[in-house]
Amino acid sequence: MITIIDYGAGNVKSVENMLKKIGVESILTNKIEKIKSATKLILPGVGHFDYGMQNLQRTGIIETLDKKVLVEKTPILGICLGSQMLGNQSEEGIEKGLGWIDMDVKKFNLNDSSLKVPHMNWSNTTPNKKSKLFESMFENPRFYFVHSYFMSPNNHEDTLCSVNYGGNFVAAVEKENIYGVQFHPEKSHKFGMKLLENFANI
Repeated sequence: MITIIDYGAGNVKSVENMLKKIGVESILTNKIEKIKSATKLILPGVGHFDYGMQNLQRTGIIETLDKKVLVEKTPILGICLGSQMLGNQSEEGIEKGLGWIDMDVKKFNLNDSSLKVPHMNWSNTTPNKKSKLFESMFENPRFYFVHSYFMSPNNHEDTLCSVNYGGNFVAAVEKENIYGVQFHPEKSHKFGMKLLENFANI
């Protein structure tokens, strides 16, 4: 059972529907007691960094999430904005992130005028290390992206895979039980289905 965190800033229905499609049970909640009993967590998100963090603060569940993720080592997958919130801060706003991974979030500054921001298309990913998240993945994995900001880990070992868009940027991070993907697996067809299936099996 995967617990999807509902904090009012996530594309939760698409995630929920994709998990259902691959036969993985999930619940959508922001209730502390349900989160306390979670065996796996997904933190989705779309929109502005400050909006996401403020909404998460309003739910009153950050302390519970800190214990689940940092102490109990419950696997968690951040998606898009949810992945950016795993870090320290973002150039998009002034709120502090969750700080679970030592990274900052930066805005695209592209020299190539033919490349548009937001980065909004399918892109191939290049792995930086082996991961259970990409186990038995289809060849040449490509995922769907929609974002104007990207993750910049301060420790290279936390980078899981990268993408080239006017230069290389980090597309996914992994630190122990914490996973974050800048792309949308719930919109990435067979590649996204496989990734979510792998997460469910961790």
